Amino acid sequence: MKFGRYGQLLRQPGVAPLLLIGMVARLPHATVGLLLLLHLVNELGLDWGPAGLVVGLMTIGIALGAPWRGHVVDMYGLRRALIPSIIAEAVVWSIVPQVSFTWVLPLVFLGGLFSLPVFSVVRTALGVMTTGETRRSAFALDAMGTELVFIVGPATAGIVATSLDTTVGMIGIAAAASLSGVALMILNPPTRSGQPGAVATQANPHEERLGAEASLIAAGPGGLAEVEGELILAGAKSTRARISARGRGFRHKFGWVSASVIAVFIAASGAGLLLSGTEVGIISLLDAQHSEGQLGIVFLFWCGASLVGGLIYGSQNRRISPIVLLLAMAVLTVPMAFATGTWSLALLSILPGMLCAPVLSAASEWLTDLVAEKRRGEAMGWYGSALTTGTALGSPITGATVDSFGANAGFIVVGAIAAVVCAVALVAQQVRRRRATTRARTLIQDA
Repeated sequence: MKFGRYGQLLRQPGVAPLLLIGMVARLPHATVGLLLLLHLVNELGLDWGPAGLVVGLMTIGIALGAPWRGHVVDMYGLRRALIPSIIAEAVVWSIVPQVSFTWVLPLVFLGGLFSLPVFSVVRTALGVMTTGETRRSAFALDAMGTELVFIVGPATAGIVATSLDTTVGMIGIAAAASLSGVALMILNPPTRSGQPGAVATQANPHEERLGAEASLIAAGPGGLAEVEGELILAGAKSTRARISARGRGFRHKFGWVSASVIAVFIAASGAGLLLSGTEVGIISLLDAQHSEGQLGIVFLFWCGASLVGGLIYGSQNRRISPIVLLLAMAVLTVPMAFATGTWSLALLSILPGMLCAPVLSAASEWLTDLVAEKRRGEAMGWYGSALTTGTALGSPITGATVDSFGANAGFIVVGAIAAVVCAVALVAQQVRRRRATTRARTLIQDA
């Protein structure tokens, strides 16, 4: 482990400001869901069910908008891409607390659709501002910063709603989100190699391979759609050049998607499902024991362990598959079902918590290496959508389990679902890789 790598990273020009602005820019989005929920229930008199559906509509908007916003960054550059989001954040969240429920529905969807693409921008920029093992540390720091945001965000929403007013709170969100966008525009971190602040002087070293794979994916199942080029085509220069030449004229919207990219998205959605499900499980178990006031103790252990795990993972020299990390986290979540009180639940949350930030940082690192630079913003957007979708699924699945079988069963079910998904993904990946290796060897021999 090399913890000194963090100091070296933070001394690099532009990295520390980017991580700081990323944390601040995420805070409004970590706060707005709970604040909107409290506004709908307390100010507009809605029941919790309909209010939850409104928040779900906002989440759908975020999931749909993230890939599109990331693609706009790829196409038009950072500053031009941020302008619509800055305007939408300022306008939507200033108007929402002033209007009736009828108008809230389309407004929150638009607010989600045009939300500031913080995730895509920060991760894409870190991908070109760092290389090698330093990149792992950068993504780990960003994951830890995100963890801190989601510790502080809901607590801030609760304080604002009770001490001030939800209207004031949402106007504050509008100001904070739009000003964060302006700060990102001023900082203008690089999103492509060769731009000021980028460490790499050329595009992704796998760019040629990735372009070749994209062209063959479009050619249909008879091509080399399953080829994982970093293992197979690295030494076949003439063959690779020929394949690349065939694919130069090809443009396909999802040509960058491969089996490995899909595996990363599975890890992201599984992580979101597991985390939101665990959160619901913790809350429901403490509620069943009439210990709601001790929620902060469990969250301190759970989220604190994630920070420690991220710090350790980011200092490692070895890469670990996000699917493997997620599988371990899922298995370690199941024993939380045997908690008998606040302190046992807090202690049992440490081991799965330690793998949270590593899963997210590993997935970002793998995705950066797998996707060509010109499509990386869009890929990070889809990654964010996968994480959001998993989060949206985890809560109702765990909630239904708790209603039917009790609070302890929630941990077992959500852990088992995530573990099964990971196991299937790992087996499918191995089968696909063996077939790809066989086909590639045949192609090279024929060449």
